[in-house]
Amino acid sequence: MTAAASTTSSKLIRGATGDWEVVIGMEIHAQVTSRAKLFSGASAEYGGEPNDHVSLVDAAMPGMLPVINEECVAQAVRTGLGLKAKINLRSVFDRKNYFYPDLPQGYQISQYKNPVVGEGEVVVDVSPSERITVGVERLHLEQDAGKSLHELSASESHVDLNRAGVALMEIVSKPDMRSAEEARAYVSKLRTILRYIGSCDGNMEEGSLRADVNVSVRRPGEPLGTRCEIKNVNSIRFIGQAIDVEARRQIGVLEDGGSIRQETRLFDPGKGETRAMRSKEEAHDYRYFPDPDLLPLEFDQAYVDALAEGLPELPDAKRARFISDYGLTPYDAGVLVMERASADFFEAAAKGRDAKLVANWVINELFGRLNKEGLDVQQSPVSAPALGKIVDLISNETISGKIAKDLFEIVWTEGGDPEAIVEARGLRQVTDTGAIEAAIDAVIAAHPDKVAQALAKPTMLGWFVGQVMKATGGKANPQSVNELLKAKLGL
Repeated sequence: MTAAASTTSSKLIRGATGDWEVVIGMEIHAQVTSRAKLFSGASAEYGGEPNDHVSLVDAAMPGMLPVINEECVAQAVRTGLGLKAKINLRSVFDRKNYFYPDLPQGYQISQYKNPVVGEGEVVVDVSPSERITVGVERLHLEQDAGKSLHELSASESHVDLNRAGVALMEIVSKPDMRSAEEARAYVSKLRTILRYIGSCDGNMEEGSLRADVNVSVRRPGEPLGTRCEIKNVNSIRFIGQAIDVEARRQIGVLEDGGSIRQETRLFDPGKGETRAMRSKEEAHDYRYFPDPDLLPLEFDQAYVDALAEGLPELPDAKRARFISDYGLTPYDAGVLVMERASADFFEAAAKGRDAKLVANWVINELFGRLNKEGLDVQQSPVSAPALGKIVDLISNETISGKIAKDLFEIVWTEGGDPEAIVEARGLRQVTDTGAIEAAIDAVIAAHPDKVAQALAKPTMLGWFVGQVMKATGGKANPQSVNELLKAKLGL
């Protein structure tokens, strides 16, 4: 079921005169992973001194002709396959005519009626209990523009053309999203797919992934309203905020008796508002026509099939396998496959072990600590084999869960082999019932008043467990402690 098929009441926005439904579509601009630009051999690397990565083609010098970068085409096809989309064996590059202050040729080479990739879809988990399918209208290749610099002078603007000509994939969704939550989840899932394939690094802070968000509102069941496009939103959090702000702005205008103008707007996260940038252009305003310097792009099905064979296992397939092969919950599997490196870490740690226990340690202990330290899984001081050994020590009851957390901290900060650390520091849990009974007897003898309370209120047992664990330095087997305490106290 697509999001467009039904809208729950929780997705509706309450206005002064009743409920409204927000309708969202997106145009994602994803920078293609390639060493060179789309139509020139200049470097596509991020950064560099201004105008350091500029060829004569990028600078639009007279007589300089574009030449297609085959790797960029291959990356677009790979991405289309990852989106379960139709791959068009013949596509055309067009000139999109518009005033670009930071694109010297004065037009953008893009694709219009005949894109390289046609319709596809993205399956999105909005929450553990809600899954939607967002349709993809098309994916086309186009060149990026440069960057205008205004902070270098009070009276002049400067232009950096390092990005001019860098390859972009524009991925256009259908208007299938009905809330900011759905939109955020869609962008997150799309970014995951791109990263798995390796066609875009997804670094929004570097501008590698940007979103133009189309927002309109309507009464439930009515035709689509007039949309406004919010340009160049560069974080998933800001995408959600921009949608909420713009939807409420449009509702306010309509409820006051006004009408929505189709326009391009910018989101100001500091002020929490969108503001008009310009009236929204239609396709005919750009005067598209086939670029006379580029022949139609043609390849055969064998080329597509070869690229398909080289694709990695994608997130949805990996998630399904984690559920079936490892017995993980859909939620845990979804968290683990969000990043390819995280999924690989889990599989390396889970090999031959209790996969559910490994998943719990990866998601809660490891990810929690990585987030706290601002690291990704590839920078983890605790390796997958080391985490696997910690789980082994828990499974064979060499250490308790509490000791395991202490051991994790030692490995994180000092490194070393978990098994060797346990032996060297005497961290083995106490399973000798005689030693545990002695500790229990001492606690009971020292607190006769608590014994009376426990007999009247059995939930007091937890207090005794804590005291015994404290007395044994946290090394007593918790299950044995519980069982022996119940027997001693007659509970």
